[in-house]
Amino acid sequence: MPSNILATEDRSEWATAYDVQQRFMRHLVPAINILDYSARCRQVHELGGDCFDFLSLGENRLAIVVGDASGKGLAAALMISNVQSSLRTAALFTGNDRAAALEAVNRQVYATSLADRYATLFYGVFDGTAQTLRYVNAGHNPPLVMRRDSSIAWLESGGAPVGMFQDWIYEEATIELSPGDLVLAYTDGVTEATNPLGEEWGVEGLRRVAAKNRARSAEDVVDAIFNSMDEFTNGRQTDDATIAVLRVH
Repeated sequence: MPSNILATEDRSEWATAYDVQQRFMRHLVPAINILDYSARCRQVHELGGDCFDFLSLGENRLAIVVGDASGKGLAAALMISNVQSSLRTAALFTGNDRAAALEAVNRQVYATSLADRYATLFYGVFDGTAQTLRYVNAGHNPPLVMRRDSSIAWLESGGAPVGMFQDWIYEEATIELSPGDLVLAYTDGVTEATNPLGEEWGVEGLRRVAAKNRARSAEDVVDAIFNSMDEFTNGRQTDDATIAVLRVH
């Protein structure tokens, strides 16, 4: 078979894989009371190891997921797809027990992944009735909550990355949210973005842009973050970057 035909078939397969991965990250869940939310994942290559997800759990509850698999390219994409699909299933069968959901995901990922593969994962459930965010942070960059009074809270409780250890008992935590609060969950491709001098944008860069735009919609905040990051890096992206924003009305 001619090499140009093989190349065409390879590109077609990669394009199909890209479409499948992006389909997992579309906003298909209905709106929820008092909450505005948006997210974006921008990968360096066609396939990457970052993900975000929003899941409707009924009863005025919305789950938010942000994850980052170790490695790059196809291997990382397969890993994060395993994590994402496992969590979607676990969330439906573990009810309100977020720690149990992460423990199920961890066992599944550990059993089906290579020894050096794991993923950091943030899983939270916003309850519009109680105005709380219950969450488990599996080794992920701590999301930050920007309060109306400009104070900051960090969402750190949880445990080890999924897939790293065969058995791990995860810890769930709860934070109350109020109108005007902003929740920012992100991957290290955002905060570790570097400018031409090798300086990192950092959490401070993320916080500064979010504070400046906090009165705008969640989608506008996401746009502002990526625009500012691109300005800082002069458009140079070296790692997959994902940001998810929750804004309480």
